[in-house]
Amino acid sequence: MELVTPHGPGAVEVDEAADPWLLLVLTHGSAGGVDAPDLLAVRDAVLAIGGTVARVTQPFRLRGARAPGSAVRQDESWITMIEELRARHPGLPLVQGGRSNGARVACRTARAVEADAVVALAFPLHPPGKPERSRADELRQAGTDVLVINGDRDPFGVPSASDTARLVVLPGEGHDLKKDPARVGEEVARWLLARRAS
Repeated sequence: MELVTPHGPGAVEVDEAADPWLLLVLTHGSAGGVDAPDLLAVRDAVLAIGGTVARVTQPFRLRGARAPGSAVRQDESWITMIEELRARHPGLPLVQGGRSNGARVACRTARAVEADAVVALAFPLHPPGKPERSRADELRQAGTDVLVINGDRDPFGVPSASDTARLVVLPGEGHDLKKDPARVGEEVARWLLARRAS
């Protein structure tokens, strides 16, 4: 399904739960797609616990660009797409997230779309080899609970537990989180169920 934004069309693939209790919207990193192993594992795990999952391909990727360009334009497009998805799934709590660059977008826009929580996979804390250029402020900008799942071998760094509601660091995993994607899905599902119960 195509989603119209101020900066070109995006696309979404929705997997509906039979009787959903939340809407999880996920997106890709700057060079990847919505079929990344960790995103698919999260989709499967959240569907299994009764969540509807939407995987969004952002406009820059549909144009064939490998870099997202302006963060402002990217965030404007994301907010527009979230509003459309919310209108199609009224009354469901919204959790949004993504991997790498997509995690940054989800954190930056969480307050604007009033997301209930954020799932940040492979959050790129800083460019490789440049820890002085920290993006930790983006995690704090979310204004809601953020689950971060990173690998301990991620060249983009690992956020501090103090900047997240929950930090999971997976041993042996790099930035792609593809050694054991099922574990990534399990961690997300467990966290969402715990939030629902609290």
